[in-house]
Amino acid sequence: MSVTIRDLAKATGLSLGTISRALKNQGGLTEATRTRVFDTARAMGYDLSKLKLGRIRRIAFLLHRQHNTLSSSPFFSPVLHGAEAACRAEGIALSFVAVGPAEPVMEQIRVHQPDAILCAGFFEPELLHAIRASGKPMVLIDMQLPGYTSINPDNRLGGYLATRHLIKAGRKRIAMLSGPAAHYSIQERVHGFRKALFDAKLLANPALEIAIPHHANEEASVKRAMLSLLAMSQPPDAVFCYNDSTALTAMQTCLEAGLKVPHDIALIGFDDISAAPRANPPLSSIHVDKEALGAEGVELLLRKTQDEVIEKILAVQLMVRESSTDEL
Repeated sequence: MSVTIRDLAKATGLSLGTISRALKNQGGLTEATRTRVFDTARAMGYDLSKLKLGRIRRIAFLLHRQHNTLSSSPFFSPVLHGAEAACRAEGIALSFVAVGPAEPVMEQIRVHQPDAILCAGFFEPELLHAIRASGKPMVLIDMQLPGYTSINPDNRLGGYLATRHLIKAGRKRIAMLSGPAAHYSIQERVHGFRKALFDAKLLANPALEIAIPHHANEEASVKRAMLSLLAMSQPPDAVFCYNDSTALTAMQTCLEAGLKVPHDIALIGFDDISAAPRANPPLSSIHVDKEALGAEGVELLLRKTQDEVIEKILAVQLMVRESSTDEL
């Protein structure tokens, strides 16, 4: 037998009117009450897909503060632009909100009064749960979590293509500079890196993998990591970096150490930001259509029903430039 709002009222001790207003996202309720109603509805198996969603007129684009940095903005700015363009075409207003785990996120969202939410990049699962409890349609961009609709580049294939390219170029000791392991996109890129080594029958060496933490001075951390790799008794002859900002700093560090790129050490990044082809030498990278990520996020919001989960993967492309091969 299907669960009714009467059942939810009985289970929560709230009135039918309160339950109805919470499910329809109407005003006059505290966030705690709204969260309680949606949590109870999910736990009892209430069919949220039968909620009638009004037309989406306003979307909030949420970006975690740790991504609102100089190194991350070359990736997320085009994603935001792609979302903006898609919203313009549909007559939807888009507002940008930078949020952090310690901040009153729901209050910030309420100020913008969105009908739907895009979450771009990494978010703590508990933060996503709090946002989803608002009952608003929601899509993750460049992040994946079971039970949530998402759009991601093919991170695993990208990591594989980048590493296989270095192997095909004859490199034997391939290092990887990665980022925080909690990030889905980084986990996938590392997985692709290791799979390419495995398929080529090259042993993965844990000493050649360094994770760069997210903090204020990321550039200094990358430089330290790269210098520690160069100081090894058998330094790497190639490095795959989890994003282009890291790769550009790593390349500069190698050049300052007197190495020739790519003769002494080959480098490849990921994301293909605008600075990659302009670097000296131009940086090889995995191209991600960042504007398409943002536009697809909007498209998913407009076409999904309330309780439908869609996980979409966007194709990536290997861009070979002078930083990783002598043959160009």
